[in-house]
Amino acid sequence: MFYYLDGTVTEILPYLAVVDCEGVGYACKTTNNTLAALKKGQRKKLYTYLNVAENLFELYGFATQSELNSFKQLISVSGVGPKAALAILSSGTPETLAMAVVTGDEKALTAAPGVGKKIAQRIILELKDKLAKEAAGGLDFSGGKGVPAPALFENKAAEAAQALAVLGYSSQEVSMALKGLDTDLPLEELVRQSLKRMARL
Repeated sequence: MFYYLDGTVTEILPYLAVVDCEGVGYACKTTNNTLAALKKGQRKKLYTYLNVAENLFELYGFATQSELNSFKQLISVSGVGPKAALAILSSGTPETLAMAVVTGDEKALTAAPGVGKKIAQRIILELKDKLAKEAAGGLDFSGGKGVPAPALFENKAAEAAQALAVLGYSSQEVSMALKGLDTDLPLEELVRQSLKRMARL
């Protein structure tokens, strides 16, 4: 329903930002990372997700598309609600979430308040399973022919591609983001630069 909001930030509260768009104030639940990027009185664009349930109508807003994608991926995991997803993304970044899933790092997820070991294991398992299903179909990380699953684990660029896929990016987006980047960079930096590039596309 809402793709993004573009307006003036009028309030900044814990896990909440209010954006005024033509006289209407939209209350967006959000992460500490997004809040850190906001200033009262400044114009800002927030990418949004509308959560509608019985007696519930909540708007979530994020400073970057990658953070929104990460939020959507997290709430797609059984037993992970918006509150837990915000906690995980407030204690880390989209890059650290992707790295935690790809490397099976439970501690990176349990660092978030209210996220226990079982939930962390479920996030890693379900998002890895999702990635494996996509890989089995031949993800196109090369810009050309689909890459068979075993090839995804051969080098650092492929690992970065996996991390971006965990965050919900399509194979075409991943291919464009990684093209021409220095694969000698540390893996997390490679993912970070890819996300920055996608934000500019």
